[in-house]
Amino acid sequence: MPQLAVVVILAACSKSTSIETAEWLMVHPDRLREVERQCVNGTVKMPQAECNAASEARHRLFMGNGPKYTPPRNAPKF
Repeated sequence: MPQLAVVVILAACSKSTSIETAEWLMVHPDRLREVERQCVNGTVKMPQAECNAASEARHRLFMGNGPKYTPPRNAPKF
């Protein structure tokens, strides 16, 4: 029985391997900067999916999620 408790405690203390989404990283800019730094430096092996999510989050923060440009039906005459 004590062995089971040790296994459960170790499993609970292990680092999560979940990958943050772009939406989550947009809300947490400190984590976004940290992930970007780790992806660029290469000192810590980052999953490619996490680097892609950080890149997408930075793109969305810079470009925004506003309405897309739609040209007018009748072009103006100059």
